[in-house]
Amino acid sequence: MNYKIIGFLFLGLILSTCKGQSIKNDGKLIGGPCADCEALLDYKLIDLVLKSVDSLPGYSETNPKLKISGKVYKSDGKTPAENVILYIYHTNRDSIYEPSKNPIGWERRHGKNRGWLKTNSKGEYTFYTFRPAPYPLARESEHIHMYVQEPDKIPYYIDNYMFLDDPTLQQEDFNSLKKRGGSGLINLTEENGILIGHRDIILGLNIPHYDD
Repeated sequence: MNYKIIGFLFLGLILSTCKGQSIKNDGKLIGGPCADCEALLDYKLIDLVLKSVDSLPGYSETNPKLKISGKVYKSDGKTPAENVILYIYHTNRDSIYEPSKNPIGWERRHGKNRGWLKTNSKGEYTFYTFRPAPYPLARESEHIHMYVQEPDKIPYYIDNYMFLDDPTLQQEDFNSLKKRGGSGLINLTEENGILIGHRDIILGLNIPHYDD
């Protein structure tokens, strides 16, 4: 099976559908349309126990390695937000959202390089992964997708993580930033061969709210 071709097909689907909401529950619809935000709920399909620190598939064998940590705050920007679920996914080093041999749920589109976290009592989170590659066809810079689910709320997306040292960053990337949840532009430093980044998230910041 040619995963490179399949990956580019998935990429096109993601680019065309990442702004359409399709899930409902008894909470509030936050963040507006987002067709694939329900992917955050895939952890229930695999009975995953969520932790505040975890590694994405491919971390141990892929370089350059990346560690990103931060805190999630409530809307006041000061109070740590506990038990917030974070869903992360990104391309592999070939710019592909490559699924595993037996993909589950949205892995078919988002690929196997994905993971989930739940903030601790201090609002803290940390994930280990590797640096993704930019889209070669869409000319989009290196980025990591992040979706958020507050307790008793519907999942929503925030600004992608992007890297200030990324040579593919363009002015249009800066122009497109909405700072949903706060800025996703991060500065990377290197410690013991691992690229280190930090991003704090403020729930609800620059994110529209809708009644269900």
